[in-house]
Amino acid sequence: MRILVIGANGQIGRMVVEKLKESEHDPVAMVRKEAQAEALHEQGIKTVIGDLEKDFSHAFEDIDLVLFTAGSGAKTGADKTILIDQEGAMESIDLAKAHGVKHFVMVSGMGVEKAREADDAMRPYMHAKFRADEHLKASGVPYTILRPGRLTNDDGKGSVDFYEYEGETRYGEVPRADVASVLIEIINAKPENKLYYLIGGDTPVAEIL
Repeated sequence: MRILVIGANGQIGRMVVEKLKESEHDPVAMVRKEAQAEALHEQGIKTVIGDLEKDFSHAFEDIDLVLFTAGSGAKTGADKTILIDQEGAMESIDLAKAHGVKHFVMVSGMGVEKAREADDAMRPYMHAKFRADEHLKASGVPYTILRPGRLTNDDGKGSVDFYEYEGETRYGEVPRADVASVLIEIINAKPENKLYYLIGGDTPVAEIL
């Protein structure tokens, strides 16, 4: 399966690409800069140069599944957040639909459905992620949305609390390494039109689906 990873230069995106490279899948890492592409090429990873603020439709040729892990980052303002986390994500969804992509996996954020309750600093990010999620749900493209808790750089535990939303959110944190492992399980299983939450827990990642 040919998989386009958008945001492959981010921490989670890079972890996923490296895991996919060791699998039967054919990952394509979308990055913005030639230097980023060269670093991935040295690892034997295919790349495509694409900028979410420009035309990146060429990246979707012959793609079976899209994984969107891009984010504007904590140090950017609201304008950049809207451009990347909302408009860039929504354009990715539209391009996936136009190119007949079979499945779209979105990395969102825990609690984005309560964006109005967020503080001023987080509200633009939460709104952007929520709008992108809703756009994906309405797109007609088979999807899986993952909303992880607060991300840490701790070593992965290999076990998590992974659940479908049933009216109550269990908040917590989760290592990026475990998020990457969960995304591999999602890519392999492709649960259709599902929204999952993820925090640290006791269920082995291999048993979540």
